[in-house]
Amino acid sequence: MMQRTRIKFCGITRIEDLEIAVDLGVDAIGFVFCPASPRAIDVQQACTLIERCGPFITSVGLFMDQDAGTINSIIDQVPVDMLQFHGQESEPFCCSFGRPYLKSIAMGGDGQAVSKSDYASAAGLLLDSNELGQPGGSGKQFNWQNVPAVDRPIILAGGLDSSNVNDAIRQVRPYAVDVSSGIESAKGIKEFNKMKNFVSSVRDADEC
Repeated sequence: MMQRTRIKFCGITRIEDLEIAVDLGVDAIGFVFCPASPRAIDVQQACTLIERCGPFITSVGLFMDQDAGTINSIIDQVPVDMLQFHGQESEPFCCSFGRPYLKSIAMGGDGQAVSKSDYASAAGLLLDSNELGQPGGSGKQFNWQNVPAVDRPIILAGGLDSSNVNDAIRQVRPYAVDVSSGIESAKGIKEFNKMKNFVSSVRDADEC
């Protein structure tokens, strides 16, 4: 049976970009709540965007080394379906919010060692090209040969765009791919042709 690679567009900030993503049939949309990120949005923006997602698209709230009070305040107001932790959060911390979560693993530099038992409660592990303690969305690619052997879904991120995502999927066969800068004309501003070509490249890889 042909495997269908799921697609997550991350760092959506504008309604027009979200509507294109929905029309292209992406599976998940990432909303960044890290204040230092150029793709960060506030509670009101997030609620407006999530209203346009539709019933079969997973909304994901991204946090990085923020305190529990801040996170709880945001998710009490914003109906995200899933959380994504991009920092050095512990597994008990990630579990404490009572929602499914993804844990980002820093694969840049020497890479972050991951064992099969790490973050066993996570819905999936998102492998990004940032170095430990650094934010993602850099547009850099890591060595896909370093993908760890784990028994949870792998979401591949880091430097993906329409020119390399086909090869990435053929090599890694991840559950999903996550893209942000690879579909942008500027940070936080998505570009139609880049989004369309990315989705087409993923679907082409699925047919191989």
